[in-house]
Amino acid sequence: MNNPNQRLQNIKKLQAKRFENEDHWDEINDLLIKELDEILLIEPENTAALIDMGAIYSDMGENETAIAYLKTALRLGSEDKNLYINLAIVMVGLGMHAEEYHEYLEIAEDKKEDPLTFKAYFDPQSH
Repeated sequence: MNNPNQRLQNIKKLQAKRFENEDHWDEINDLLIKELDEILLIEPENTAALIDMGAIYSDMGENETAIAYLKTALRLGSEDKNLYINLAIVMVGLGMHAEEYHEYLEIAEDKKEDPLTFKAYFDPQSH
C-alpha cells in the first residue's frame, strides 16, 4: 500500500481531472472521499487530508461538512495557504458576511501552499 503522501499526490492528480470528466464527477468525488477516509483512519491528524476533504465537500456544496474538516486542520495548527483560502470559500458558500472570511484571505497572503493540498472551486460570478 502507498504511504499517505503518495496517496495524497494521487488524490491531488485525480481531483484535477474531475473538471475534465464532469460526466463522472460523482464517482470521482466518491473515490476521493474513500481514499481520504482511509488516510484519516490511519492518520486522523493528517492536515493535508483534512484540507483536501474540506475542499471536496465544498465542491459538492456540502459546506457544513467542509467547514468541520477545515476547522479540524486549523485546530491542529496547519499553516497551509489552501486551508485559509478554503475556509474563506466555504464561508462564502455558507452566506457569511465578508468581514468573517476576509481575515482568512489576509492570513493566506503570507502562507505557502502545501503541495499535497488543493483549493476548493470558487466561481465569483455565482456569489
